[in-house]
Amino acid sequence: MMPLTLANTGEENIIKKVGGNPDTRKFLENLGFVAGSAVTVISEISGNVIVSVKDSRVAVSKEMAQKIMV
Repeated sequence: MMPLTLANTGEENIIKKVGGNPDTRKFLENLGFVAGSAVTVISEISGNVIVSVKDSRVAVSKEMAQKIMV
């Protein structure tokens, strides 16, 4: 397992675990970041990532991306 910040651009990954406090986990789950779903990093700038998850593009800060394990 590795945090989403280390995933290669353009490579599809499966979310293994979403960490953080309950509010953070709920926020990420509402965006579609749930264990077992596919996520693809579209671009990365200074650790902040734009990802494709559940047929939508979402920008995630470096801090949030480190809580998403793939």
